[in-house]
Amino acid sequence: MEYNIGDIVETKKQHPCGSKKWKIKRIGVDFKLECLGCGHEITIERPKAIKMIKKKI
Repeated sequence: MEYNIGDIVETKKQHPCGSKKWKIKRIGVDFKLECLGCGHEITIERPKAIKMIKKKI
């Protein structure tokens, strides 16, 4: 599946705030994701990010 900056994705596990929806902020060797529930941003390695993403919304 192809991902673009600004896409909203749903993860398999939820963030501690309760949200499963994340916005992609940066793509490259790693992904930068922003939680849509609380605004927390994480940087995660590409293979891990692709594994944790369930679907693109």
